[in-house]
Amino acid sequence: MTSLRDAFVAALKSLFRGRSFLKALLAFWTASPVAPVAGPDAGTTKANADPAADFLAEAEHLFLGYIEDGGLKRFSRKLKRQFRERLRSNPACMLPSYNSQLPTGHESGQYLALDVGGSTLRVALVELRGRDMAKSESGIVRMDTFKIDSEVRNLRGTEFFDWMAERIHRTVATDMAKGHSPEHPLLVGLAWSFPIEQTSSKGGKLCGMGKGFLANDGLVGEDLGEIIKTACRKQGLHVELSAIVNDSSAALLSEAYITPSTRFSLILGTGVNVAVHLPVATIDQPKFGDRPSSWHEKASHVIVNTELGMFGHDILPLTKWDKLLKAAHPRPDFQPLEHLVSGYYLGEICRLALLDAIPSTGVFGGTVPPSLLTPYALDTETLSVISADTPPAQTTALAYFTARHPSPSHRATHTDMLFLRALASHIARRSASVVAASLFGLWELKAEAERELLSTLPEEDSSSSTTSSSPSPSSSPFREETLTELEIARGLTTVAFNGSVVEQYPGYREGVQGFVDELVADSDLGPDGEGGGGRG
Repeated sequence: MTSLRDAFVAALKSLFRGRSFLKALLAFWTASPVAPVAGPDAGTTKANADPAADFLAEAEHLFLGYIEDGGLKRFSRKLKRQFRERLRSNPACMLPSYNSQLPTGHESGQYLALDVGGSTLRVALVELRGRDMAKSESGIVRMDTFKIDSEVRNLRGTEFFDWMAERIHRTVATDMAKGHSPEHPLLVGLAWSFPIEQTSSKGGKLCGMGKGFLANDGLVGEDLGEIIKTACRKQGLHVELSAIVNDSSAALLSEAYITPSTRFSLILGTGVNVAVHLPVATIDQPKFGDRPSSWHEKASHVIVNTELGMFGHDILPLTKWDKLLKAAHPRPDFQPLEHLVSGYYLGEICRLALLDAIPSTGVFGGTVPPSLLTPYALDTETLSVISADTPPAQTTALAYFTARHPSPSHRATHTDMLFLRALASHIARRSASVVAASLFGLWELKAEAERELLSTLPEEDSSSSTTSSSPSPSSSPFREETLTELEIARGLTTVAFNGSVVEQYPGYREGVQGFVDELVADSDLGPDGEGGGGRG
């Protein structure tokens, strides 16, 4: 052990660095090793060690330590750099849609809406009556929901679209009796939850789908609209696709119909995605493909499908359990950010952590329930149920967990559920922080892009003396639109949201909002140097 003389020397050195002599001595003695004690605990340094509490403390640090001391803002800035780079370089993400105008709120009519998500197909007949029709609001006339399970995800190529067309036929069978035909087809709007290379407002080329789907097999590069129309014709159903949009774009457009300040949307369920309304000038020209010049002449802004899950390479706060998930994943680098935040993976991260915790801490009797040895056996829905059950009883959580993950040698206890609840909370909170950092990075990027665009536009309409009927990027309508966009970015910006995690996981949306509020409050992009705003 260090001698008393050495202790005094160290203390004097500390004194000259600004610490008091007594504090230095106290720090020395309290930091000294504890002598071994006799008895069964001999050789330990803690008389009342709690391995479960220690494990949770370590897990909290591993999942959330990166946000401390401004870490979340630094991470968001790294994401923003990736967003900017891929607006210019990457053909698989930051994809511009054909939607250059947001809804006016006066659109009306009846349409068939299809929403193809990672775990659900929704087919709905929708009536639009206008934003101001208080006594006759727009709404869903009829809707059917169909689960997309692993068997459906494994359908290859046209088999998946035939399955989808049969479900559409079930929903609209009564409408067919009213005389739909090739001359009078059902008008359809499609929300597609996967990458698509848009070629028109009504069509786009199918890309790799991810999320375990095989529907793109043999069809990559084919027009998605034609694939669906062909499948529907096999059912004797005639449809005309009026619009194909990504699910994130659909969420943004639908909320903007009701709330004019909507400029972002978040999809967070089985997968994750964000759409953002950006200046056209921010995006590299090749990303627009072969769309006509008339589109560019009229478009100052466009909705961009970020494909958020594809971001985060080399900057994500990975734990040892994330690395295990990645090592076992068939496409480990395809959607790295999605692995940390989406409902498809949160349960698996928790399962991998439990495989470490159970034998090392003694929770669950020190015995891993056999079902938890199977990858992805612990789903995020289970974590949601456990998180929703109020401590200390955890009666609902116990019944739900033991029904799905029984153990022959140990019946789960309230203490086990509290441990699992705490572990799940760290995982969910890490997810919320990454999503918030993504939204904040995109909000900063948009505000910066609006300012950059505004600086290139003249205050007067320099083209007013010409005979051209189409506005150019230097005309006053573009300036007015940009001023409006900048005003919204500086004020209260609405983020539309959809998906099981953000809608149903207890406290999740509030967690994202809290992180966003902290980041925005510390930003210098608001008016007069003040932070802007945002809400979901």
